[in-house]
Parts: sequence; C-alpha cells; structure tokens
Amino acid sequence: MNRYERHTELLRLLAEHKQLEVEAVAEELGVSTATIRRDLDQLAEQRLLVRTRGGAAPADAAYDLPLRYKSMRDSAEKQRIGRAAAALVERGMVIGLNGGTTTTEVARALATRGDWADDGPGEEPSVTVVTNALNIANELAVRRHVKVVTTGGVAMPLSYELVGPLAGRILRDISLDIAFLGVDAIDPERGASARNEHEADINALLAGQADRLVVVADSSKLGAKAFARICGASAVDTLVTDDRDPKKAKEFEERGITVVQA
Repeated sequence: MNRYERHTELLRLLAEHKQLEVEAVAEELGVSTATIRRDLDQLAEQRLLVRTRGGAAPADAAYDLPLRYKSMRDSAEKQRIGRAAAALVERGMVIGLNGGTTTTEVARALATRGDWADDGPGEEPSVTVVTNALNIANELAVRRHVKVVTTGGVAMPLSYELVGPLAGRILRDISLDIAFLGVDAIDPERGASARNEHEADINALLAGQADRLVVVADSSKLGAKAFARICGASAVDTLVTDDRDPKKAKEFEERGITVVQA
C-alpha cells in the first residue's frame, strides 16, 4: 500500500469511525506506528483532519475526500464505466461533464478513443465537451480532437468544480446532446443527489440542458441517499455502472432506465 492509498484509507476510516487511534490503525493497515503518525501529520497539514493525542479526529473539510484521494477508490470499476460511457458518444456531439472521479474517467476515455486519435490538425473537433470541472478541462485542453468549453464560477476545493451564478449563466445558454453526471447517490425512487447543494444546483442545470441524461456511478452509489437533490429518477435516461450489484441495477431497469453494466 503506497502513501496515497494509505491516506485514502485513513480518511475513509476517519469518516466511518469519527476517531482514529494510531496503534489500532497501524495494526489494521499492516504498517508501523511511525508511518501512521507521519501520514496523519501530513493529512493534518492539508487540514483534512485534526491531530489528537494518540490519533486523529475529523476536520471541517473531512466530510468529503479531495478528488486526488477519491480517484484511487474502485479505480478499475470507474475506468470500465468511463469507457462504456464514452462509447455512447458519437462524432460531432456536444456533451456535458460535471466533476468527480467517474466523470474524469469518462473524459479520459474520450481523450483516448482510437477512432478519433488520428484526427489531423485543422480538422473539426470530434466532440465538444462543456464542463464545470477544472481538472477535466485541464486534461482535455491538450487534445486537438476535443473542443473544451468551461463555465465560470467559484472553485470547490475538494471536487475542483466551478459553482454559483457565473457557472449558471453559461449553462443556460447552451444545448447538450448528452450530459454525463457523476453523483454521490442515485435511488430508483428518489433519483440522483449530491452531498453539496451548490454542486447539485449546477448538476441540475447540466441535466436540464441535455437531450439525454446519463448518470455514471459505481455500485456503491446505487440505492444511496445524499443531501441535495439533482433530479428525479424519471429524468435519467441511462445509468452506467459496474457489475458488482446486479440486483440493485435491476431496480433501475424496472423503472424504465436503460442500465449499462461495465
């Protein structure tokens, strides 16, 4: 387990247990107490937790993991989801992508699609991507077959998403063929939701501007609940997920949602 994997696991354990003890965590992760103390000190420097005597407690920012740590969780599943979602895009489409680890994998799959890789200089872009995610825009800007349109707005420090009225102004003036949304939770009755109300508001705008709404979510998000509603289940056309929980996936199919299990 490398350092970033340990950091991810420490933050996950902290979110679950609300308190960490150095010796117990060291034994669980199979590393030395010195390594755990060093890891906790580094996370405390980033204000992701607060060091206590013999361990750590949550910081205000610890309700969610920064994207660079979340990206390591279920990465193989998210890569498969990303490739399956990218396969739904046809040349010439305008698509929307919000922020998150799974939509980042969609963006990466689009960037490396073999049927577009040979597009030469001077040719029209194969696809136009509208995004409020700074990291996605950064990765796609160097791809000549992708036209990147970013929203304005205020950057969220954990998800790298731009939110607020400035982002909304751009989104209200564009039309999308497909919006790909990463969500914190999706339920066949309650629909899609996010932990943060500002992100949920922008996600709802993206969804509303699209002819087709595709939710990309690993199976841990299925049947879950989150604070702020994005849209109802009836607004979702397609759900792209992994194959780890076919029973939950079937519940969405019974609601008339097309499910792709990658």
